[in-house]
Amino acid sequence: MSQPYPPGNPLHGESLKEKQRDLRDGFTLPLALRVHRALSWLRRAEKEQEDLDVRFILLWIGFNAAYAGDLDRALGSETGPNTERERIEDFFRALVALDSAGRIYDVIWQRFSQEIRLLLDNKYVFAPFWKHQAGDPGGAGWELTFASAKTVANRALAERDTSLALSILFDRLYVLRNQLVHGGATWDSAANRSQVRDGTALLGCLLPVIIDIMLDHPDEEWAMPNYPLVED
Repeated sequence: MSQPYPPGNPLHGESLKEKQRDLRDGFTLPLALRVHRALSWLRRAEKEQEDLDVRFILLWIGFNAAYAGDLDRALGSETGPNTERERIEDFFRALVALDSAGRIYDVIWQRFSQEIRLLLDNKYVFAPFWKHQAGDPGGAGWELTFASAKTVANRALAERDTSLALSILFDRLYVLRNQLVHGGATWDSAANRSQVRDGTALLGCLLPVIIDIMLDHPDEEWAMPNYPLVED
């Protein structure tokens, strides 16, 4: 398995860790916790060269550590986001607003003809497809919504609407995450190799960029993450 950012690259986990050590004295506690935790999972993921299932899960935990705020506080707020998707979308909007150089868009654009196109074409990581299989509400006409989502994703990329493109992509990755974490897939299954491979490649490219953008913006108001450090 090739590394998207080899050792010595500024976006390799060890390089990001060195940057974090140099800057962390100026971090607020929420940012310090988010970045420290996200980096720990990213660095572990980079050591996982063979097991794609494990690598994807490690990368997703790193992403979760970067974006997840205080869940109970968010749920109790009249104006705060109250679903996982809303929290992720709010995080993406904040990141894109800080990403003046368009680094996230560049990653997406460079990968669109490969992993991203394959993910968008894969019905097995499309939530309405599984609702249809289960006979649940929201599954009817999944083919139309599937085609529509791909059209919207293409338009978002063409118009450089990075937040919307990320939202659609992570809808797919979230289905894959649920399949793996909730026991909805067999370990190392041939049935889901393409989506695990492509999802791992995409997340492995995006997470280091996300962390680096956070490192570059210590003055941003980041919410306290879930389970803040408590010292007795």
